Amino acid sequence: MARRRYLVAYDIRDPKRLREVFRIMKSYGEHVQYSVFLCDLDGAEKPLLLGDLGRVIKHTEDSVALVDLGEAVGRGALCFEFLGVHRPLPTHGGSVIV
Repeated sequence: MARRRYLVAYDIRDPKRLREVFRIMKSYGEHVQYSVFLCDLDGAEKPLLLGDLGRVIKHTEDSVALVDLGEAVGRGALCFEFLGVHRPLPTHGGSVIV
């Protein structure tokens, strides 16, 4: 199953939940900027990520956005432009540590 690259951005209102979301996101992807991650996920990993986040966030206060950028080795690796300093993007399909 092909991995797809997702840009995940979040706005978490409580510092404790924010730390927990950050910990979860570190196990699924690469930290790109504050509250923004790149995750290369297959069809089984995406629901795991959503479930992990869904158990932590407060659905009436917090927000998580997932943007499907395409296959990790295709368009998903080519659709970024940066100005200024930035971290290198992952060049591999990635691996998820659950």
